[in-house]
Amino acid sequence: MCLKIVLIPILLILTIAMASDPDPLQDFCIPNPKSFPNQLCKNSTAVTADDFVFSGAKSAGPFSETGFATVAANPINFPGLNTLGMSLVRVDLKEGAINPPHVHPRAAEMVYVVQGKVYAGFVDSGNRVYAKVIEEGEVMVIPRGVVHFQMNVGKRRATVFGCFNSQNPGTQKMAAAIFGSGIKEELLEKAFGLSSKEIRRMKRMFDS
Repeated sequence: MCLKIVLIPILLILTIAMASDPDPLQDFCIPNPKSFPNQLCKNSTAVTADDFVFSGAKSAGPFSETGFATVAANPINFPGLNTLGMSLVRVDLKEGAINPPHVHPRAAEMVYVVQGKVYAGFVDSGNRVYAKVIEEGEVMVIPRGVVHFQMNVGKRRATVFGCFNSQNPGTQKMAAAIFGSGIKEELLEKAFGLSSKEIRRMKRMFDS
């Protein structure tokens, strides 16, 4: 347990060293909600230690029907992250559940397994897959902008933390981007060799 407590802060510190967002011009910038949408910084005398603490990742978020839950920490709900070029997500997966193929266009990610066994990996621009089962205490790095995924292959719930070198990494789920975005059915039929009936079924599944 002590190892887990020590490793997570270390991973967060490492992401600062390779931050991809612009370098800050001051020690910190806690957004002043009264200045919205300009997001000016609070006067430092109005900042408290609570601005630099996030308690939301203590427990899992609400689970979807597929057994997947996330809790994100970003400047919206964790003001201390603003301008620091980093963010965090807690992911919980019930037995057999998946985090489907997706992309973070603005950030690399370090995935740390808190508990369980997770099949994790990514696909590079040459369509080569780099994947393996990672277990409690292990870390995998996901390069920026590549398709990646996770699946719980253990016999209990798995929990992982993802650390990003951007305060706004963005997330694009591949299936939803293709079938839920309004691309013409004719193009999708030709691209994937599916019938119009199959395309319509996929669009119903992922249409937002």
